[in-house]
Amino acid sequence: MKTNDHRTRVTKMLIRKAFTDLLRQKPVQSISVKELCDRAGINRGTFYTHYSDILDLYEKMKSDMLSDFKKSLDPLLDAEGEELTSLKVTKGVFQCLKENADICTVTLGPYGDREFASCLINLGRERCIETYSSFFSGATRKQIEFFYAFVSSGCIGLLQKWIADGMSSSVEEVAKIFDDIMMYGIGFLRK
Repeated sequence: MKTNDHRTRVTKMLIRKAFTDLLRQKPVQSISVKELCDRAGINRGTFYTHYSDILDLYEKMKSDMLSDFKKSLDPLLDAEGEELTSLKVTKGVFQCLKENADICTVTLGPYGDREFASCLINLGRERCIETYSSFFSGATRKQIEFFYAFVSSGCIGLLQKWIADGMSSSVEEVAKIFDDIMMYGIGFLRK
């Protein structure tokens, strides 16, 4: 049983790598199963054992990342136990993004799925508005929405820079930079 589990994980990893490599070069609609299988070094039957077609593979990859992203945001809703800091949440988010670097790179690339990026941002928006409303009771919903729009756009820019640098900086370092910018604005540069 363990051998089959290992083979399945390896096969799916090969498929995912080949798929994201192809997505860097062309839109999803232009990728064929044959081309993907040739790149992954597997036969078509193996591909069809796991996925019904290319779009099924893509949807499953996005679904997996969305699930990981939701988990990274869970501390925003479960802030009762240990003390929640924006750095802890930011670190969780950037860890999720690093673990899904391949799909992040593709999503933000020239053939990117802007709709999926918007889905991630919208998911974060609702969680942040709920949490920030309780932490900043004097702020209006509109103020928090504007703050989130500003911060999420900055997060995308920071993520693009991190990816362009080959994600050579640690999750902790990037999360700290983002958190400092978010909390201190331009004052971050004076530290």
